[in-house]
Amino acid sequence: MAIFKQLDDSLSQLLALLNKDERWLIVINADPDSLASAMALKRIFTRRVLDIGIGQINEVKRPDNLAMIRYLRIPTRRIIPNLIAQYDRFALVDSQPHHHPSLEQFEFSVVIDHHPLIKESPVRALFTDIRPKYGATSTMLTEYLYNLRIRPGKLLATALLYGIKSDTRSFERDFVDADLSAFKYLSKHADQLLLNRIVRSEFHLDWMRYFSRAFYNLRRIGHGLYAHMGKVDNPDILVIVADFFMRVHGIPWVVVSGECSDKLVVILRGDGLRKDMGKFSAGLFGEFGSAGGHKAAARAEMDLSALSGSDPEMFMLKKLGKGKKWTFKRG
Repeated sequence: MAIFKQLDDSLSQLLALLNKDERWLIVINADPDSLASAMALKRIFTRRVLDIGIGQINEVKRPDNLAMIRYLRIPTRRIIPNLIAQYDRFALVDSQPHHHPSLEQFEFSVVIDHHPLIKESPVRALFTDIRPKYGATSTMLTEYLYNLRIRPGKLLATALLYGIKSDTRSFERDFVDADLSAFKYLSKHADQLLLNRIVRSEFHLDWMRYFSRAFYNLRRIGHGLYAHMGKVDNPDILVIVADFFMRVHGIPWVVVSGECSDKLVVILRGDGLRKDMGKFSAGLFGEFGSAGGHKAAARAEMDLSALSGSDPEMFMLKKLGKGKKWTFKRG
C-alpha cells in the first residue's frame, strides 16, 4: 500500500518543463518550510537542468533559519538583480506571487504552495500545485520525492521534517493525514541530533528586550491580546512574540505589530476555532497592503505611507478596538 497518493500526471507535467539547456532559480521568502521545500525541489531538478539555484527575497536573521542553512548546507543567496539575470526560469515554493511585492517582478514557470488561494489574485504559471488544506509545503515536496522514488538524504529529510514541524507548530495548527504520513516517513531518514540543534536555536539573546516591550504595551481587546512593538530590527521577532502569547491559557487570538523598513508588519495568531485569522487579516488590512494567511496564522504588511500620517499604534487600535492596557503587578 502506498504511503502517499499517486502524482504521476502532476509530476509528468512538472518534469516536462525541464530542459538541460536552462538555468532555474527557486525563489523563496525564507522560513523553515520554504527552505526545506526549495532544498527538495533542487534535488528533483538536479541533473534535469543545466543549473539550479535557491534565492531568498528577505534577509535571513532568525536563528533557527540560520541554523538550518548552516547545519543542513542549504545553498541559498539573497536575490539581487545580478543574480536574477543569471537564470532563465523561476520557480516559487511555499508562497504565491501576491504575497510580497518583491515576488511580482518574476514570471514564474512553477508555483508550489499550501497557502489559501485568493480570488482577486489568481496564480498564473505553467505548473501550479496549491493545496490549502495541507499543513506544510514540505509535505507536498515529500510526496514528490516519494513518487519519483528519490529517497531523501539525511540533511534533506531533516530539513523537510523541521519544515513540517514548524508550519504545523508540531501539529497544533491545521493539518491533514499526509502531513502525519510525511512526518513519520521522514523521521526514519532524518538526523535527530541536527534537528534538536536547530530547534534549540530559536532566540537571539538581544531579542529579550523586545519581550519586555511587548509586556509593557500589552492590551486585552475582547477575548484576545494585542501588543505594538514600535520599531524592530527584524519582523521575525513579532512572530516569536505572537507565538509566545498564544500559549497563554484561555486566549483565542493574538495580534502583534511593529515597524520595520518603512513598513507596518502585523502578525496574527489564533486557536483556529473562533476567528479565521487569514480572513480577519485580509478584511482589516487588505486595502492597505498585502494581507492574508491561514485560519490560525496570518500576516499583513503595508507601507507606513499608506496610513495617511496616522500613528501606527493608533491605526492598529482603531482597527482592532482600543481595549484595556494591562498593568503587571508583583506578587
